[in-house]
Amino acid sequence: MDKCSFCGRTKKEANLLIAGLEGHICDHCIEQAHNIMVEELGGKSNFNLDAIKLRKPDEIKKFLDQYVIGQDKAKKILSVAVYNHYKRLMQKADSDDVEIEKSNIILVGETGTGKTLLARTIARMLNVPFTIVDATVLTEAGYVGEDIESLLTRLLQNADYDVKAAEKGIVFIDELDKIARKGDNPSITRDVSGEGVQQGLLKLLEGAVVNVPPQGGRKHPEQKMIPVDTKNILFICGGAFEGIEKKIAHRLNTAVVGYAASRSRDHYDKDDLLKYIAPQDLRAYGLIPEIIGRLPVLTHLSPLDRKALRAILTEPKNAITKQYIKLFAMDNIQLTFAAEALDYIVDKAVEFRLGARGLRAICEAIMMDAMFELPSAETKEFTVTPEYAEHKLERVDMKVLKAS
Repeated sequence: MDKCSFCGRTKKEANLLIAGLEGHICDHCIEQAHNIMVEELGGKSNFNLDAIKLRKPDEIKKFLDQYVIGQDKAKKILSVAVYNHYKRLMQKADSDDVEIEKSNIILVGETGTGKTLLARTIARMLNVPFTIVDATVLTEAGYVGEDIESLLTRLLQNADYDVKAAEKGIVFIDELDKIARKGDNPSITRDVSGEGVQQGLLKLLEGAVVNVPPQGGRKHPEQKMIPVDTKNILFICGGAFEGIEKKIAHRLNTAVVGYAASRSRDHYDKDDLLKYIAPQDLRAYGLIPEIIGRLPVLTHLSPLDRKALRAILTEPKNAITKQYIKLFAMDNIQLTFAAEALDYIVDKAVEFRLGARGLRAICEAIMMDAMFELPSAETKEFTVTPEYAEHKLERVDMKVLKAS
């Protein structure tokens, strides 16, 4: 009876049994052998840095403009930082021995303003390994949660375990504000998911050779480690930093004393205090000075106004309305949105402070019945009117969408 020469599985027990000259191998052993090869040959790379098509800063911004509406200042700063970072990697050895240090980036802005989208779009343009890591699950080594090195495991996995490619990639650390120090007063209990994680991130941000477990999880003595040098990995951190406006307002109000104080306060835009953010505000919020120093490029994303939200619905390459139109076109249905219906969707997003991310949730609630019924109907044209949108949203408990 035919069976695998490696594990002994019979033809019935295996999904696939491949015959050779003097034996057989099953699909399970093939997969296991492939994983072993990936681990063993992880250091050998076909990655070529020169193959990265590096655009000039204004070209990078134009590319971002196709996918992200508004946020011109953030896009400009991000374009320059990314351009300088990859230009630094491509520099040839020079006689003057001037070594350019990397500039990691921190983006501060409310939820739904485009922090993650900006980072993902940059990575798509450069075609380099990219991963998004949630800082809220990270803890110090030895405690329940994910080790800090796990964010490099994901980068390695996205690079198909090509270490050389991963070492030139981009890591986006989301929810950085959630690992802020819990308070200024020292405590007898360790802050393992706050300041402890910040301390652990220092060596990664600055650049160090880190031993990474290839399959993630906790380290153990028998596990084979892959050394990854983070010196050339670009780290982009993002966070909402909810309540940091109070820290900014306090700094602005106490910066000037005397007769000029009341006069200077009038010049501040109280609706968008984030534009005045400075490193000392991040320190007051709970980030340690060492981590702020390793994130030298600080920029903010302004809250999206009604005009920007309206543009997000229709203008980007992958705009929400364009996605629905394409979905319905696959069923030979011509979908159109009345201008008043789009205005109604924007009004609801503003009312419930949902940002750009909330536009998708509102559109899904409005379109769900149409997406369920129309593919089976004879209808070839369908228009979303404000009355239809209002009727469908009335049936949805908007409290579940409302931002806290």
